[in-house]
Amino acid sequence: MFQKLEEVEKRYNQLNNILADPDLMKDPEKYQKVVKEHADLSRIFHLYQELKRINKEIEDNKNLLEDKDEEIKNLAKEELKNLSIKKGEISKQLKEALVPKDPNDEKNVILEIRAGTGGDEAALFVADLFRMYSRYAEEKKWKVDIMNSHPTGIGGFKEIILLIEGRRVYSRLKYESGVHRVQRVPTTESQGRIHTSAVTVAVLPEAEEVEVEIDPKDIRVDIFRSSGPGGQSVNTTDSAVRITHIPTGIVVSCQDEKSQHKNKAKAMKVLRARLKDKLSKEQEDQISMERKSQVGSGDRSERIRTYNFPQGRVTDHRIGLTLYKLEDILQGNLDDIIDPLITHFNAEALKKAS
Repeated sequence: MFQKLEEVEKRYNQLNNILADPDLMKDPEKYQKVVKEHADLSRIFHLYQELKRINKEIEDNKNLLEDKDEEIKNLAKEELKNLSIKKGEISKQLKEALVPKDPNDEKNVILEIRAGTGGDEAALFVADLFRMYSRYAEEKKWKVDIMNSHPTGIGGFKEIILLIEGRRVYSRLKYESGVHRVQRVPTTESQGRIHTSAVTVAVLPEAEEVEVEIDPKDIRVDIFRSSGPGGQSVNTTDSAVRITHIPTGIVVSCQDEKSQHKNKAKAMKVLRARLKDKLSKEQEDQISMERKSQVGSGDRSERIRTYNFPQGRVTDHRIGLTLYKLEDILQGNLDDIIDPLITHFNAEALKKAS
């Protein structure tokens, strides 16, 4: 840890010198990068200076333990206790601050919710999760924009894709990726039997154009007439857009807007996010074939949570958390689940960084 701290101190001092150079203002892009890096390192630097100050005080007080004056010795012992507690607190804060930040934490997200096993019941639960995330976004003052949806005739969705924009959206929602299982008695069930259905959720950080370059020659754009439940025509004009990324085979459709151009722009946002996600996963696979860090990181094949309606229970299987407040959770009060998840995975990251 101390080697990392020495490196941070050295780099912070270098940045101070760079910021003092008046020529830096001539390059606005470089200036912004330097200011951001300086701000990112500032907390670690000042915590480290505090730790060094405490260590010096500890050494000074240890020397006082050799003093012949008993009162001075007792004061030194008491001071050493206080300094030891302070040192522990600062060391803990430094370890947490040194954990590498997820570069996507500040990003907006593309949230994709799809019906899995369970037919109509799964489609209805897609609608429930859509409302849950929309209400959570409203509470956080985030903006929700429907990118694409495939509604069913009974109030559910086969699929719904959202763009959620706001402050640190990905940092709050990134652990929602996975299989969400629902256990309840469907309204059509005359015997009162509990059915189990599944819905998949994918949380993709929004990708900027500069992050994922898409060659126009690599995509095929098809225009068609949008349709609603049962295949009936919704719009009288051909405004729906389907984009196929030929090298990867990724297909994105968007039909919620009446404007063909708006649908294409939305579809390109989703395509960039999926390509970024695919590239990230390929890089992770190269780093570790075992992908030990995959637990809880968003593998869509992983069952992460169960919503049990008869018991009013929600269980997150990754951290063994069970809450008997199903209605509250579905109303968008997700912090009771999200906060423990963030704490757990930050602690896991801290262990790896130590």
